[in-house]
Amino acid sequence: MQTKHLVIGNSAGGVGAAEAIRETDKEGALTIVSEEPYPAYSRPLIAKYLSKERTLEEMLFRPSDFYDQNNIVFLPGKKVTHLELDGQTALLDDGGQITWEKLLLAVGGKPIFPRIEGSDKTGVFTFTNLDDAKEIDRYLGNRKTAVVIGGGLIGISATEALAKRGLDVAVVEMKERILNTILDEKASSMAEEVLEQAGVTIVTDHTVVEVNGRESVEGVTLDNGEALRCDLLLVAIGVLPRCELALDVKLEVDRGIVVDHHMATNHTDVYACGDAAEAYDFVHKTNRLIPVWPNAVAGGRVAGFNMAGRRISYEGSTGMNSLNCFGLSTVAAGLVDSKDDPTCEVLADSSAGNGTYRKIVLKNNRIVGMVFVGDIERSGIVFGLMKDRVNVRRCKEALLSPDFGLGALPDDLRRKRLSLADSQRGGASGNGR
Repeated sequence: MQTKHLVIGNSAGGVGAAEAIRETDKEGALTIVSEEPYPAYSRPLIAKYLSKERTLEEMLFRPSDFYDQNNIVFLPGKKVTHLELDGQTALLDDGGQITWEKLLLAVGGKPIFPRIEGSDKTGVFTFTNLDDAKEIDRYLGNRKTAVVIGGGLIGISATEALAKRGLDVAVVEMKERILNTILDEKASSMAEEVLEQAGVTIVTDHTVVEVNGRESVEGVTLDNGEALRCDLLLVAIGVLPRCELALDVKLEVDRGIVVDHHMATNHTDVYACGDAAEAYDFVHKTNRLIPVWPNAVAGGRVAGFNMAGRRISYEGSTGMNSLNCFGLSTVAAGLVDSKDDPTCEVLADSSAGNGTYRKIVLKNNRIVGMVFVGDIERSGIVFGLMKDRVNVRRCKEALLSPDFGLGALPDDLRRKRLSLADSQRGGASGNGR
């Protein structure tokens, strides 16, 4: 088959690109290929599926008729095995071929799985897509104990889901604290306290070296020789960008697929976005892997506009993560630990005694990092100031106020923010957000 626009991947980046293409090119043939058999669903919600709080239908982030309404040829349950860039052809695992004019690699990431003796036993799982959650759900039966390797965002989300299903869960984290890549020490401590109050066992500074049992999981052994009993093991230590197709055809790859400010690779008419691509981080001022949903959407939209001939630049993103863990809400973005840059200024609220904590990191009077725990209502406003690189020198004292809002900004800044918000609402398709 032939198509004008070929999108490989059906999650945040791929769907964002498809929508941007259709905003500019209403008629050009558009095809989405997805290895998964499902319509576009929210991957951050797979823990809610496992905990029985959401069905697949409730996880969809676009209507079921999205593809028909946008004249998209959707090919679910198919895998692209090879690209031929000179012939602009994608080969599928079923023997089919697709020729394209513009190509987007929105292929996402794959779970990191360390070498662990005995990890081939029944009852060992990863947790990055809906099929993982379905397999765990089928396996649970009357099993009562689980070990989760990894105290990051995925691991803690999975831990909560398993606990809600009635399992006793232990989290094993190799670093000194959980959520160490997204929260500072104080916020991590607050999250750890909430997990322990919910009955979760937390083991830090250790790793799992062996999975015990005959054919199925019966427990694990840690690097200090300690044994933990469990009948389910979930490995959730992060994801790596899927670069196989890019490497196969010698696209430029560093840690991820290298793209420019138009989300274009080093080959004409080939683009990449999302977890597979290194996109511009406006805090670190360089291209980095930013495996978060909003970054994938924004990068996908920029790629889509450019594929359709509308020249749009990617303004940059940064790591932003939100989590509601056993009722404790957290939002963190950018540089959360000032130890990473001693030239930064830290504004912190020490009211953690009532379950809230707010911290803002500044550099040259611009917000470069933030942590909100408990009361996160104002985090969106603060992130907006951070994303737009607003100089907050004249309103620093108000940033941590529980009722901080646009009204706390100086008049000229407030007018600019309101004007920017109006322009974004009126022409959102023009900036790729």
